[in-house]
Amino acid sequence: MLLIADSGSTKTDWRLVSSDGQPRAIQTDGFNPYYQTIDQIVVTLRRQLTPYLNDADISNVFFYGTGCTGPTVNYIVADALRAVLPSLQTVTVNSDMLGAARGSAGQEPGIICILGTGSNACCYDGTQIIRGIQSLGFWLGDEGSGGYLGKTLLRDFFQERLPADLKAAFQNRYALDRATLLENAYQKPYPNRYFASFTTFLADHLTHPYIATLVSDAFTLFLTTYVKRFPEADKWPVNFVGSIAYYFAEPLRLAVQKSGLQLGNILKAPVERLVEFHKDE
Repeated sequence: MLLIADSGSTKTDWRLVSSDGQPRAIQTDGFNPYYQTIDQIVVTLRRQLTPYLNDADISNVFFYGTGCTGPTVNYIVADALRAVLPSLQTVTVNSDMLGAARGSAGQEPGIICILGTGSNACCYDGTQIIRGIQSLGFWLGDEGSGGYLGKTLLRDFFQERLPADLKAAFQNRYALDRATLLENAYQKPYPNRYFASFTTFLADHLTHPYIATLVSDAFTLFLTTYVKRFPEADKWPVNFVGSIAYYFAEPLRLAVQKSGLQLGNILKAPVERLVEFHKDE
């Protein structure tokens, strides 16, 4: 049997593909080998993944994940998977960017963008990633991402920039104080996940002019910082993968249009198409 994973900072979408080609969906927490050890990943896999595999005889795993940037860190995920899947013969760990590219563009060239908890972009020639811009992560980058949007919202709230009606709605919903904010930002793990959780407030108030401008400006900044710097930007379609791209599709489309770019596909997650990509391997 075949196991395919698309892992972001917040969650991992798994598909267990049986011999007849039928996939079964499983979801666990996200993984990032830059922040987690083999043992930490093993604990999560044993709690959240293996109980749903029903002792399936899994021979191959294709794992696409955030932070899986090369052999120096990819082995952490690979060794964790081998530890919990005794029948495993091969495990292939690649970046989430390659997964997004194969899922959204297939074998066609395109610019591939991830807009989820974090953000990134690359150029894909239909076979491999040929060009990218190094992501600097949550604190120094991730423009347009869920983490960035949430961080911008909270900054505006605490710096008294929100209009009165939005400020009241935010206070009623979260009752958030400065001490709690700073604890989650600087002391607790995964601040990007924490800030991204506030994008539900943005989605619920997207028709408000202030929120519409905040989201539009974030997407325009992402396109300017990453996509428009590629020489291929004027001839290749721009594809998007991720929950932020999916749930904020309309303002994203408008931002792409205003930037003079060609819009390709917008997918919430690439995992279903990755199943088709790997089924015959």
